[in-house]
Amino acid sequence: MATVQEKIEQFKAKLEKIEMGGGQKKIDKQHEKGKMTARERLNLLFDAGSFTEISQFIKHRCTNFGMEKKEIPGDGVVTGYGNVHGRLVFAYAEDFTVEGGSLGEMHAHKICQVQEMALKMGAPIIGINDSGGARIQEGVDALSGFGRIFMNNTMASGVIPQISVIMGPCAGGAVYSPALTDFIFMVKNTSNMFITGPKVIKSVTMEEVTAEELGGAQTHSSVSGVAHFACEDETDCINKIKALLDFLPSNNMEEAPVVESSDRPDRTDESLDSIVPDSDTAAYDMLDVLRACVDDGNIYQVLENYALNMITCFARFDGQTVGIIANQPKFLAGCLDINASDKAARFVRFCDAFNIPVVTFVDVPGFLPGTNQEHEGIIRHGAKLLYAYCEATVPKVTVVVRKAYGGAYIGMCCRQLGADMVYAWPTAEIAVMGPDGAADIIFKNDPEKEQKKEEYKHEFLTPYKAAEHGYVDCIIEPKNTRPQVINALAMLYSKREERPHKKHGNIPL
Repeated sequence: MATVQEKIEQFKAKLEKIEMGGGQKKIDKQHEKGKMTARERLNLLFDAGSFTEISQFIKHRCTNFGMEKKEIPGDGVVTGYGNVHGRLVFAYAEDFTVEGGSLGEMHAHKICQVQEMALKMGAPIIGINDSGGARIQEGVDALSGFGRIFMNNTMASGVIPQISVIMGPCAGGAVYSPALTDFIFMVKNTSNMFITGPKVIKSVTMEEVTAEELGGAQTHSSVSGVAHFACEDETDCINKIKALLDFLPSNNMEEAPVVESSDRPDRTDESLDSIVPDSDTAAYDMLDVLRACVDDGNIYQVLENYALNMITCFARFDGQTVGIIANQPKFLAGCLDINASDKAARFVRFCDAFNIPVVTFVDVPGFLPGTNQEHEGIIRHGAKLLYAYCEATVPKVTVVVRKAYGGAYIGMCCRQLGADMVYAWPTAEIAVMGPDGAADIIFKNDPEKEQKKEEYKHEFLTPYKAAEHGYVDCIIEPKNTRPQVINALAMLYSKREERPHKKHGNIPL
């Protein structure tokens, strides 16, 4: 019988073999592609020495196609928990050096185990995907594993933050777990996502396309909107994940962490008084407005390269995390369109789920006109934004910077959609429509049409009518926006608002 020391040495040898994954040759191959191994990624993500790996010794149970003779260390995935900037986080990382990171029954079991632990503990979960997809030899057992993961994703939605990281291939059914999570990070040139790959597309439709063009980081972060972040390399990606976590609470029962800031809450910014051009058709950069208002000018954009006419970002006011929605006049004049509506609606719903106040900066001339928008369903997509704002019970502060016309004025969180405080700059134009359209209707046959159009502008294209009717709470000097918003958020800190009891609403998807 082996001695205690021999048993310990045997354990160490087994563990060392598992930790080598697919072996040195495959590790070298991974590095040649500009990719880290699963454990290297987790070591970079977690605070030094804090990661605890679990279920290392799990083995697959497949006996088809000679699989009983195959050793698959850790069944191709590393799972566990640790601290990121001192806070508990759970994670899994698929190991491409082991059987191509393919997902089988026990691989899925390990992922489900950490998902369920994260849900019980109320801590974020990060999934690092680098896999050839379902393990074909395991057939329906592999497919059922995906089903379990999708169910857990859905149960955890709105309860704990779920972050997906694509650091290699992610194809077929595997793409739907990331799609069900809150945020997706991709790495340029080394990661891709698609339902059907280039070869299948060529055989069916005769289209020729590369994997990068079809489902690379640039495509999904700027064209499809599937990925929220496109990162330069894996180190950049992991650093951005850590920065995102710093804005978020661990679960839906907590508030987001408050961060000490040296930026005075009463700071004003004179540049805001001249940022809006004299011409109401001239563009300016709304990001300049946001940076002038938030703590230290720091904003963390989400979907930065998608639907450029809408800005969605996290920032802080006096140390408190907020989600900011803002029209961007530099692109499509800041109009609402299908993609901008989807982008903003989902961001509002995330903020509401995790107790993050929403601050909306408005400069919107309307919904984007055109047959393409109408035929693709702008009515349905625009309704998502209305629904999201109406449903949200977190503190909601709205700042009307310039244009707020018609249905788009409503859609950008007006008083009737539940805004708790509505501020307007003196440059605000709150009206049913712009002066040209209004003049064509009201003064259609009037010989003094041009003069009356100017009178209409003077009387109605201002914030004062809205303020007279109680739809604007305060008209403020632009330079005072930061202290005013901070004041409102402090007042709204104890806000409690209930919605009618129901199983769930029916958002216009």
